Amino acid sequence: MLDINEIQKIIPHRHPFLLVDYIEDFVPGEFAVGYKCVTYREDFFKGHFPGQPVMPGVLTIEALAQVGAVAILSMEEHKGKTAFFGGISKCRFRGMVKPGDKLKLETTIIKQKGPVGVGKAVASVDGKVVANAELTFVVES
Repeated sequence: MLDINEIQKIIPHRHPFLLVDYIEDFVPGEFAVGYKCVTYREDFFKGHFPGQPVMPGVLTIEALAQVGAVAILSMEEHKGKTAFFGGISKCRFRGMVKPGDKLKLETTIIKQKGPVGVGKAVASVDGKVVANAELTFVVES
């Protein structure tokens, strides 16, 4: 398990854009499973949407990418580097994420060649899938 301080040693994201609270399990270069405990105090709820707070879907995808970045950037050859988005495909939003939800974030690396790779990503709340996608990443050289 990785706490917030250990996550920050691997990926460059910081508050307010660090969207992962802890990593439950991971194998460098293979997969990572993390969580975001969504609270009403998140800045994005001020405008998305007043009276009906919903976590923006793009931030759910970003949280999945950050979990995938933990898997990739924890590899010895990628330590200290940054993984950038190269693309998003097969993305589907299947439910809403609201204050009080514990968002489970799972990203499995399914392809990697040199600095480019693809992760299969699934976000869920209470066992129900709320978003899934294939995320392409490029590790800075």
